[in-house]
Amino acid sequence: MSKNVKTIKELADELGTNKTRISRIINKNSISTQKIKNKIVLEDNSVSLIRQYFKNEMQQRLALQYKKLLEEYKSEINDLKALKMPSQDTKEEQANSQPQEELETLKEQIRALNDKIKGQEELNNQSSKKWYQFWK
Repeated sequence: MSKNVKTIKELADELGTNKTRISRIINKNSISTQKIKNKIVLEDNSVSLIRQYFKNEMQQRLALQYKKLLEEYKSEINDLKALKMPSQDTKEEQANSQPQEELETLKEQIRALNDKIKGQEELNNQSSKKWYQFWK
């Protein structure tokens, strides 16, 4: 065999795959082969075509893996952001989520305190009148 040819087995070993895969690529892409002494051999231009095919396939796989990783990272970042900072809607919901009963009890307490203050003012006014009238 000359330097310009490789067997399918040699090419498969070089590319880290098996002979069946190389044969499928040859058939799929209609790459020309020769048979020498019961071995299928490829010329230099055919070998370079198969190498290019593997290179493109590898780049596509890497791009797909990169895209999947990027999507996973984006979803993780969004999940972390959702945990870290509550959205405006949730802040408004938290502000409006006090039960109506609690608001009513607070209003009643305010009324009671206002009544108590008014009562104290009236007592102060009455006591001051009494003392004022006493000294008169």
